[in-house]
Amino acid sequence: MVKDEWNAFMRVMKIPPKGSGILNGLTFAVKDVFEVENHTNTAGNPDWLRTHRAAGKTAPIIDTLLKQGATFQGVTHTDELMYSLNGENFHYGTPVNPKANNRIPGGSSSGSAVCVAAGLTDFAIGTDTGGSVRIPSTYCGVFGIRPTHGIVSVEGVIPLAKSFDTVGWMTRDAELLLRIGKILFAQIGEDEQSFRHLYFPKEAWELVDSEAKMTLLKATDKLAERTETKQLVKITSQGLSDWAEIFRIIQGIEIWQEHGEWIQKENPVFGPGIAERFRWAASLNRKELKPKNKLKMKIREHLSELLGDDGVLVIPTAPGEAPLRNLPVESMEQYRSKVMKLTCIAGLTGFPQVTIPVMKENGLPVGLSVIANAGQDLRLLNFVNQFRQIG
Repeated sequence: MVKDEWNAFMRVMKIPPKGSGILNGLTFAVKDVFEVENHTNTAGNPDWLRTHRAAGKTAPIIDTLLKQGATFQGVTHTDELMYSLNGENFHYGTPVNPKANNRIPGGSSSGSAVCVAAGLTDFAIGTDTGGSVRIPSTYCGVFGIRPTHGIVSVEGVIPLAKSFDTVGWMTRDAELLLRIGKILFAQIGEDEQSFRHLYFPKEAWELVDSEAKMTLLKATDKLAERTETKQLVKITSQGLSDWAEIFRIIQGIEIWQEHGEWIQKENPVFGPGIAERFRWAASLNRKELKPKNKLKMKIREHLSELLGDDGVLVIPTAPGEAPLRNLPVESMEQYRSKVMKLTCIAGLTGFPQVTIPVMKENGLPVGLSVIANAGQDLRLLNFVNQFRQIG
């Protein structure tokens, strides 16, 4: 059994492989929002656990990985109802970031990132709605992917905001990230053709702190070696704050549509930050959804035209290294707002994004992300695999 010194697991439970394939001998874990037969998900909240029954079957994605030879090791911690990017859980504690134990691991797929970074499993599965695979991957110094929206099945997964929800995964190396993609993106078909153009959104690079920016830009030199052009571009007319607000409102309305009835009925106890976020979601006007979705579609069309078939956006995954643990709620909310200006780009477009770990001189990880057009997931993973760890 796994010896968990990092508080990564909510429950350790071994399920042996159901077949043989390209994942033979590897181990994995999943965020505690995926159905596992005879297990009751907590979704990071004791009241959710209290009011829900054990699953009658296991989520299809888990079975797919088991059939490829992987061994299941258990379910990992998550922020409450996946509605956070911090990884600090009021009820179950905060998983320890193996790269910096005085800093948050990131969330909401906190335990998944920690168990990979700590070497407890070879890979882990999480969900990403507003950044919940990309941000913990960045803070814990591992590779992570948010796929094209809708390309990986979310059957058997507790939803948050369905027009943004995706299933992603984390690994310590790019080759395994790609190997898993070949299984889960089987319908796409292999595409090893490289990208020709790198686009650096000015608005995104203005959000990163100076030390991290210097480290990340140096790392992009390796990306540029295999591409034809490297161009600084402006992707918004009014800034990423507007895009982040569009994302927040659509997400908030969808979240309340999904979970509002349960919250009103059960009156669950939420931790600081989470409780305020749900109250805000409850206050939103559903009439805002249609016009905001129209703006979302325009953003998607605009970036799709920019990227075409052979371009990628290159952005910092987060504004810098992981924040310290136990910061005031107000400070974390301000930082979260800044993070979402970066994560909303892939969220609004539904495009695939891969975050690559880069190490700063002080030994702390930061993340460099590449975003491709919709459906180019395997091609993006092949592109990243050419560089492995580039920092």
